[in-house]
Amino acid sequence: MELLVAGQTQAVVIAPAVEAEEIAQNVRLIITTPKGSVPLDRDFGLDFDVVDRPSPRAQVLMEVEIVRQVGRYEPRAKVVSVTWQQALTEAMEGRLIPVVRIEIKGGAA
Repeated sequence: MELLVAGQTQAVVIAPAVEAEEIAQNVRLIITTPKGSVPLDRDFGLDFDVVDRPSPRAQVLMEVEIVRQVGRYEPRAKVVSVTWQQALTEAMEGRLIPVVRIEIKGGAA
């Protein structure tokens, strides 16, 4: 099963009804959390300092970081691809919003 997860914050559901929703929520949390902001795990999240680099370089660095962090913190998911959502307003502000296609490993549904 494959899912798309956008890097935009959403309300956290404490006990998702379906395991796939839980996995997608965990991936979303990983890709929207700035690295260093979680007190007991400073490595959790993404290093957003790379966004000050030229856009193509920043995208490559973020893609590598997304694959690494999802693999580390959500082993039930495998990153299939990372694309970028960029509406005109985000482009004007220099914001990169990742859209991560994940594959649920094993029998999770």
